[in-house]
Amino acid sequence: MARSPLTLAASVTSALPRVAVVGVAPLTEGVSGRYDSAIATLDDGRRVVVRVPVNDQAEQDLRSEARALTSLTAGVRGVLPFGAPDVLGQTTVDGRSALVQTLLPGYRVDAAHVPAGRGVATALAAAIAAVHDLPVTVIRDAGLPMLTSAQVRDEAERLLDRAESTGLLPFGLLRRWSTAIGSDPLWRFETTVVLGGVDPASFVFEDDADGIPAVTGLLTWGALGVGDPAIDVRWTASAPAAQADVLDEYARRSHRAPDALLAERARLHAELEFAKWLVHGHEAGQQDVVRDAVALLESLDANVRDEPVRARDDVTLDQALAATQRVPAGAGEAADTSMQTDSFDPETLAAFLADENATGMVETSRLDTVAIEMSEWAQPAHASAARVPVHTSDIPVHDGSAPEDGRGDAVADDTPGEPSADDIDRDTAARNALRRWTGTA
Repeated sequence: MARSPLTLAASVTSALPRVAVVGVAPLTEGVSGRYDSAIATLDDGRRVVVRVPVNDQAEQDLRSEARALTSLTAGVRGVLPFGAPDVLGQTTVDGRSALVQTLLPGYRVDAAHVPAGRGVATALAAAIAAVHDLPVTVIRDAGLPMLTSAQVRDEAERLLDRAESTGLLPFGLLRRWSTAIGSDPLWRFETTVVLGGVDPASFVFEDDADGIPAVTGLLTWGALGVGDPAIDVRWTASAPAAQADVLDEYARRSHRAPDALLAERARLHAELEFAKWLVHGHEAGQQDVVRDAVALLESLDANVRDEPVRARDDVTLDQALAATQRVPAGAGEAADTSMQTDSFDPETLAAFLADENATGMVETSRLDTVAIEMSEWAQPAHASAARVPVHTSDIPVHDGSAPEDGRGDAVADDTPGEPSADDIDRDTAARNALRRWTGTA
C-alpha cells in the first residue's frame, strides 16, 4: 500500500532534524509507481522532495541516485548550464531508504511530444552535450561505472545472447542486431560522461523572456557513468519529428570529435530496449511482461525486416568534409589537466576537456524501457550516411595532373597510341572502385 504524504512528511523531519515541515502534498513522478513521493514545505520556505522506493530494484536505483548526486561537486555544478538536485538528507522508512532532496521547479515534456525546430529539441540537445563534455575524472574520482567502447559492444552482445536464449526473439531481429554488433566501424567512438539512457521527461524546462523553452534542471542521475554517448539520445526514436534537430544541435554543441555513427548506435540501443524487456520478463517469470515484449518485438521485426542498422561502411568526401566543419576551432588545443578539484573556477573547469581512455567495471544494466515510435523506422527522420544514394559526383575525380614514376618525377606522354599497361591497370582499378561505391561489386 502506498505511503501517505503525512508519513513521508514525518520521514523529512527524521532526515532533517533541525527543520519543521509546515506543508505537504503528493507528488506524481510518472515512474510507474516505483516510489512513494511527496513535496514538503519547510519552515524556512524551502520546498523539498522525499522519495521512498517500493521494491528492491527501486531501492538500488535510489541509492545510485544519491551516490551520483553526491559526486556532483560544487565545481561540476557550476559548469553545468542547468541545475541538479542537492541531497539534503537520508533516513529509513519501514526498512526502505528515504531520500530528501531539493525541488527543481519547471515543467516536463515527454519524448513523443518533443516538437521539431528551436525550443525543446535544441535545448535538450545542448543540455545532453554539456553533460557529455564533463571530464571523465568526475566519474573516476567518484568510483562510478566506466566503460570502454569495446565493453559497450560486449554488453550489447551479451544482451543479445540472453534474448536469443529465451527462444522468443524473431530471427529477423537476431540477424539485424548480430550484423550491427559485428560491424567494427559502428563501435569506433569516443566514450564520454553519460547519463545512462536519459529521456526528455528527466529534464525540467522554463520559458525564457522570449517564450523559448530552456532546460533549467535535470532530475535523473542514477546511471551517471562513462560510456556510449549514443545511449543518451536513443529516445529520439520516440520523437521522429525532432530527431534531426536534436542530433544536429548535439553535434554543433559538442566539443568532442564528430561521431559519424551516433544516430545508428542510438537507434540500435533503442531497439535493444525491447530485448531487455523480454529478458527481464523471462528471468522474472512474469508472463504478462513476456507477452508484451514478444508483441513489441514482432511489431518491430515487421517494420525493420531486411533493413540493416548500418547499411554501408563507406562515407563520401562531402560527408567527411561536413563532419570536420563541426569540430570547434579550439578543439585541438591542449587542456590543462594538472588540477581538477572543487577549488576550480567554473569557467576554468568548463574549458577542460578530458581525452583519455577509461576502463572499469560496470553495474548491471537497468531494465527501464523506452517506448519507440516505429511508424517512421522504415524511413528514419535522421538518415545515416550509409543510406544516402551514391552519385558519380561523390566519386573522386582525377585532377588531370600527370602521375609520378618511382623517382618522384612527373611522367607525361601526350602522344596518342595504344594504352600502356599502367593505363589499363588504372582503368581496371577505377572500374572496381566504382562498383564498390555503387554496391555492384
